[in-house]
Amino acid sequence: MSSITTAQFKKGIFIEFKGEPHQIVDMQFVNPGKGSAFVRTTLKSLKTGKVQDFTYKSGEGATEVPIETHEMQYLYQEGDMYVFMDNFSYDQVSIQEAILEDYLGFLKPNDTYQVLLHGETPLGMRFPKKVRLKVTHAEEGARGDTVSGAGKVVEVETGLKVTVPLFIKEGDTIAIDTETGQYLERA
Repeated sequence: MSSITTAQFKKGIFIEFKGEPHQIVDMQFVNPGKGSAFVRTTLKSLKTGKVQDFTYKSGEGATEVPIETHEMQYLYQEGDMYVFMDNFSYDQVSIQEAILEDYLGFLKPNDTYQVLLHGETPLGMRFPKKVRLKVTHAEEGARGDTVSGAGKVVEVETGLKVTVPLFIKEGDTIAIDTETGQYLERA
């Protein structure tokens, strides 16, 4: 673990905060007219998923946590744990549901994801910006219902419900933004 200063802070890096690894999800450098400059950060705990704000004085140090990214295949769910397998070593790791909470509707068995590891401990995942999922249930759009911007709710293969345009039908594959959960395009 190496020591870094606030000048080296960037979104996405991992630091130790209160003895636990955290990811900087947002940061802002503030230089007020009076007083010293500071860096306002939003930190996400990699163990609990809890997000909190913290302000560092300019030039203050923190310990950077070495995180490795491994390509892993999602295998199955076992209780509140999700099991992944390393594509090269075939080692399996389990990740708690609380860590994946925001992305559970996008996880598809046998797909490959980037899992973040600190030593042997899985801390989270780096999700793609968009995922492609197959529509498993969709109501038929009413004929002549061509109002601009009209939509309907469909269900995709992971059980997630998404609002889509009326022309999407069962069997179509659609792209969904993983950050907002909104329909992007027909794939």
